[in-house]
Amino acid sequence: MPTSKVRKKKKDNYIPAEILEQESGPVESPAWLAPVMVAAFLLGLLWIVVFYISQTAYPIPNIGAWNMLVGFAFIGVGFSLATKWR
Repeated sequence: MPTSKVRKKKKDNYIPAEILEQESGPVESPAWLAPVMVAAFLLGLLWIVVFYISQTAYPIPNIGAWNMLVGFAFIGVGFSLATKWR
């Protein structure tokens, strides 16, 4: 079976990752990111726990089972912020 030819890489544009990191410095998260992330996780968890403990009567009485979606939305916001945390 014939083998494919190996492409040659251009070395003109190559910059090692170590040099790039030294020039720009390490990327850090904003100071508000971690507290907001943890707060979103805890608020979502608390929302769902209150929903179950109150036998589906609270936190918002008129929306019923949609309270689960609200709780998971807060948790989803926490996860989306967690992907940006460094």
